[in-house]
Amino acid sequence: MDSKPTQEQARLHLQVYDLRREAKLRQARDWFAKNYIVNTFEDSNRIAPMGSEAGNYVGMVIGYWEQACALLNYGLLHEDLFFETSGEFFGVWEALKPVVPKFRELFVNKQILTNLEQAAKRFEAWSERRNPGHIAAMRQFMQQMRSQAGQAASTAKA
Repeated sequence: MDSKPTQEQARLHLQVYDLRREAKLRQARDWFAKNYIVNTFEDSNRIAPMGSEAGNYVGMVIGYWEQACALLNYGLLHEDLFFETSGEFFGVWEALKPVVPKFRELFVNKQILTNLEQAAKRFEAWSERRNPGHIAAMRQFMQQMRSQAGQAASTAKA
């Protein structure tokens, strides 16, 4: 995008950001970042079963970012401004990506998380144009964090 955000887009952007500061959503985002390390749908069910506190946290994080990305995809948020200030959604997408096909299959809904997915794909292209190699570095960092978390979990069980 070559245009500046409108006043209306800037206001909505700040409102979306302000929602992230809500105490329960902050807790959910913190839990998700530290604990939602999955490779399969079964991992997801084990770590965050539906109806559990962890499952509710996952639902809050997914719901928040899916809605924020829907606003972005419909042009209500300014894309450059969103991408410059809201990279967390990309990490959420990367964490969810292995299980999304199974979610879509189980719930017979091809649209599940499509707003998040579309925004993440555009963010990846946008980021590579501005900072080549950034996405690869982020993925490598996330993989290291996943490995460390897996090792810590194995040590805790021993």
